[in-house]
Amino acid sequence: MTDTAPDLQRQPPPPELRLSQATIWAYCLPAIGFGGMGMLVGIYLMKFSTDVLLIAPAAMGVIYGVGRIWDAISDPIAGFLSDRSTARRGRRRSWMLASVIPIAVATVMLWTPPTVLEGVLLILWMGVALLLFETAMTIFFVPYGALGMELTSHYHERTRLFGYRHVIAAAGSGFGLGGVYLLRTAQDPRTMAFAVSLVGGAVMAALILFAALKLPERSEYQGRGAVNITKAFTDVFRNEHGRLLLIVYGIETFGVASIGMLAPYIMQYVIKAPELTEAFILVYFIPQFALTPMWIRLSRRFGKKQLWVFSMAVLTVGYSGLFFISEGSYVLIFSIIFVLGLGGGCGAVVAPAIQADVIDYDEFLTGERKEGAYLAIFNLVRKGAGGITAIATGFVLQAVGFVPNAEQSESTLTAMVALIGILPGACYLIGTLLFLRFRLNEKEHAEVMAVLKARALGTPSESSPVP
Repeated sequence: MTDTAPDLQRQPPPPELRLSQATIWAYCLPAIGFGGMGMLVGIYLMKFSTDVLLIAPAAMGVIYGVGRIWDAISDPIAGFLSDRSTARRGRRRSWMLASVIPIAVATVMLWTPPTVLEGVLLILWMGVALLLFETAMTIFFVPYGALGMELTSHYHERTRLFGYRHVIAAAGSGFGLGGVYLLRTAQDPRTMAFAVSLVGGAVMAALILFAALKLPERSEYQGRGAVNITKAFTDVFRNEHGRLLLIVYGIETFGVASIGMLAPYIMQYVIKAPELTEAFILVYFIPQFALTPMWIRLSRRFGKKQLWVFSMAVLTVGYSGLFFISEGSYVLIFSIIFVLGLGGGCGAVVAPAIQADVIDYDEFLTGERKEGAYLAIFNLVRKGAGGITAIATGFVLQAVGFVPNAEQSESTLTAMVALIGILPGACYLIGTLLFLRFRLNEKEHAEVMAVLKARALGTPSESSPVP
C-alpha cells in the first residue's frame, strides 16, 4: 500500500521546478560546516566541559537549558522577520550573510575560554559563549532551512534536495568526528580545541558566504510572511498537519537529546573503550552515505509517510537495544549503531521534505508563505525538548554520583544506559504511533498545489484538497 498515485510517481518535475546540480551543491555545501560543528558541540562539548574544564555536570545542564530558553525567543523572531524581509539580496540570503562573522567568532569563544577563568566566571563565560553560538546559528539556520523549502515546490524534488543535503552533512560530521578524535587524544586539549574551533569556524563562515552569494531566491515569495508575529505562530498550530508534526518532533527529541551528550561517557565508563568512539560513530554514518539514494527512490515508490514510519519503528527497536550494552559487547553495539544509522538516515531525508509540504498546505489556508515561522517553531520544539533533556541529564548524572575520570558506580552506569536506551526507545514508539495519523500524501499535495497555481493565475479552481 502506498500513499502515491502511479501517474504522479511517473511524472517528472516541470523544468521550472527541477533543481540544477549547481543550485543543489550551492545549497548543500554549508552542511559540511554545520554538520562538523554540530558533531563537535553535540558529542563532545559536554564532556570537554566536565572533564577538561572541570565544570559540574549540573551546571552544564543549566547552561544548555538556558540556551534552549533563549532559542524560544530568538528562533521565532528570526523566522518571522525572515518571512517579512524585503532586503535587496532576498529575505533569506541577507540573513545568511549577516551570520557569517558571528558564527566564526562564537565558535572560537565556545571552545577557548581564557585559562585564568575558573568557578563562577568560567561557567558564565561558557553560558555567554553558548548563547552567542546559538544566536549566530539561529540567524543562519532558520533562513537557510526556509530557503531550502522554497527552492522548489515539487513533491519529489524536495526529497532529492534534502537527500543530497543529508549526505553532505554526514560528510561534514565525518570532519567533526576527526575533531572529536583530536580533542580526545590531545595531550593539551585546550590548545587543540582552539585550533579545531578556529578552522571549523572559518570553514563554516566561508561556506555560508559562498551559498548566500550563489543561491537564487523566489521573488514571488518576497515579503509574503504573516502580518504579525502572533498570527505567524498561531497559524502553525491551526494547521492540523503541522500540529501533528510538532507533537511528534517534541516527543522524539525529548527522548533522543541525551544521546550525543552521553556517547563519550558511555564509551569511557560503560563500554570502557574510548579509543573506539570514532569507530562507532563512523559505523553510524556508513548507512547515511550508502543508503540515501535508496531512500530517495523508495519515497517515490511508497510515499514519504510510510518511509518515515519505517524509520521511526527502526529507531524504536535500535535505541531500546542500547539498554543492554555492556563492557566488551562490541558485536551487539556495532550492530545496534548500524541499525540506528539506517533509521536515522531515512528519517533525515524525508522529514524536511514533509515539512515543506505542510507549509504549502498553510499557504492554501492563509495565502501566506511562512517557511521561516514554521522552521522556527519546529526548531523551537526540538530545542525546547532537548533543553529539558539536557538539564535532566546533567542533574541525573550528578544525582547518581558521577565522578569525572574515575570508576563509576553500578547505579551511575544503569542511569547512563537507561538515558540512551529506554528513554529514546519509548519516545520513538509513541512518535511512531502518533505519526500514523498523518494524512498529507502526494495526491493531496498535488490538489493543494493545483489550487495555489490557480490562485496565482487569478483563475477559479474546482480542485480542493482533502481536509
